[in-house]
Order: sequence, then C-alpha cells, then structure tokens
Amino acid sequence: MENRLKEMAENAREALRGASDLDELEEARIKFLGRSGILRELQQGIRDVAKELRPQVGKLINKTRAELEGILESRREELEQLKVHERGDEQRIDVTLPGRAEHSSGRHPLLATLDDMLEIFLGLGYTIAHGPEVENYHYGFEALNYPADHPAMDEQATFYIQDDVLLRSQTSTVQIRVMEQQEPPVRVVVPGRCFRRDTVDATHSHTFHQLEGLCVDEGITMADLKGTLLAFGKGMFGEDTQVRFRPDFFPFTEPSAEFAVTCFACHGEGEGCRVCKGSGWIELGGAGMVDPNVLAGVGYDTERYTGFAFGVGIERFAMNRYGIPDMRLLYSGDMRMLRQF
Repeated sequence: MENRLKEMAENAREALRGASDLDELEEARIKFLGRSGILRELQQGIRDVAKELRPQVGKLINKTRAELEGILESRREELEQLKVHERGDEQRIDVTLPGRAEHSSGRHPLLATLDDMLEIFLGLGYTIAHGPEVENYHYGFEALNYPADHPAMDEQATFYIQDDVLLRSQTSTVQIRVMEQQEPPVRVVVPGRCFRRDTVDATHSHTFHQLEGLCVDEGITMADLKGTLLAFGKGMFGEDTQVRFRPDFFPFTEPSAEFAVTCFACHGEGEGCRVCKGSGWIELGGAGMVDPNVLAGVGYDTERYTGFAFGVGIERFAMNRYGIPDMRLLYSGDMRMLRQF
C-alpha cells in the first residue's frame, strides 16, 4: 500500500506541476484528487491493510492529500496569472485608468414637485396633515356633504374593500379628521395618495397623488382663496403667473370653482402653444368656500367661521413642470427616465 501511495504521489506531482493550462490542471485534479480519483481508491483500500498498520497508512494518505492540494493551488495561481498576461490588448486591464463613477440620480420628479409645493405653503403659515388611505363611508362621502345618490359613490368610480370601507378617492377626507380634532383657526395642507377606478392612460391612473389645502377662520372669503392660490402659482411658475377662476361644482364647497394659471410655456399668449392648446391657461385643480354643512358637521359655528379648500394633482404639476408626456413614466421605475432629474 505504501509503495502504491508513493508511486501515485510522484505521478500526481508531475501531472499537477506540468499542467500547461487550467483545463489540463483540472483533468489532473480529477484523476488524482477527485471523488473517484486514485487517492480516493487508495483511501478506501485501507480496510485491506493489517489493523495495526492502518493508523500509519491513514496519516500518510492525509499527508499526501495535503501536499498535492497545496501543489494544485499553487499551480492554479501561476496559470491564472499567466492567462492575464497573455490577454490581447483589447482584453488587457489597465489598472492605472480611473474608476467608473456610479451615476447618482436626483429627486424623483413627483417628490421634487411635492417638496416645492409644501415649502410654499409652509412659508404661508400652513402645517402638514396626514390621514389614512383606507377610509369608511362617513369620512369618504357623508361628512363631505355628498348626497346619497352621488355617482362618485358607485363601484364604477370608487374602490370598495367592504360595504362601508373604501380606498379614499381624494385627500379631502383628512379635512374632516383635522377639523374634528382642532378648533379654528385651521391652516393645513394634506399630501397623499388617492385611488379611483380610472382607465390607465397617458393622463390618468387608478393611483395618483393629491395635495389638499384647508383654511378656516373668522372672516375668510373667496378673495383669501384667490390670493393664496396666486401666491402658490407665483411660487411654482414665476412672478408673472396669474390665476383664473371658473364656476364649478363640488359637494363640499359652495361656491366652487376650477382654477387655472397662465401657461408657463407661452406666458398666457396662447396662440400656437401646444402646452395649453392655445388657451393661454393651464387648469390645475378645484377650489371653493367650505360648505356650511361640512363645518356644521364637525361642530364649527357657521355664523362665526368660514373657510376655503382646494385640491391639486401632483402628477399634473410634475408633468407640466418637467415636460413629461405620459403619467405612466412617473411610476415605471425606468432609470433612463429617472436619470434625467
């Protein structure tokens, strides 16, 4: 057994050290050190050795294996280094070249737009409020003065989890929660995610973001609302921005209006402008004086207090601001788009 082991070891040393490439080295490893290799066969043959000699033979086998594995690793390192030096110029690694810098993207256009919106309202003395995305019927519709047969409550328009539990379709729900917990004066903005059963296309999504504003105090009028939105428009689009109101209807405000700002692309000129489609104005959202029924529902004295509310879509601001043609790009996670910001 010892003679066979010495002969095998000598052949293995010669084969491992004489391997000219990694493939040949692997063949030698399998032949001598593999699971079905010669050394494994010799190890299994210990059972045929006299009992008193087995410890001595076992030690010799282990010593031989350790020696051959050392030769194997040493030769592998030599061949890998040789392979690197033999690469052609097109494959050679120049370790003196500077490393490639990781690309660092800026803020997501949605978050950047929201941050700038909030900064304007914080400067006007507003605070930020948040509320749950899963609401019940009372906060989602009833407390906002929706009539029982309003189409917004249909399953074709609102996501229902249970009969009385739904995903909020607007951040106006938080207005009620704030007013229930706070006496006037109230000045809050509510950013958040909303959900509606809209068909997804370039300008609509079932999930979108909204910024709601609420101000309640003594003597609040439509002039305060327009002045606030004018300051907001100037802060977002420049000092030349003007605000326009048009009559509209919302269950929780009376009177109600849609508001628009002068087009930031054509500065209100309109003619030939693709952004505002020639109108000179860009519609941004809805607004109005808080309906007295809503104020009374939270226990406010409607003879003493009045208020206004408004809501804008953050996606629409971001798309107009950054020239993004399709809302779906904001949610795609496509780094080709995000790296532009």
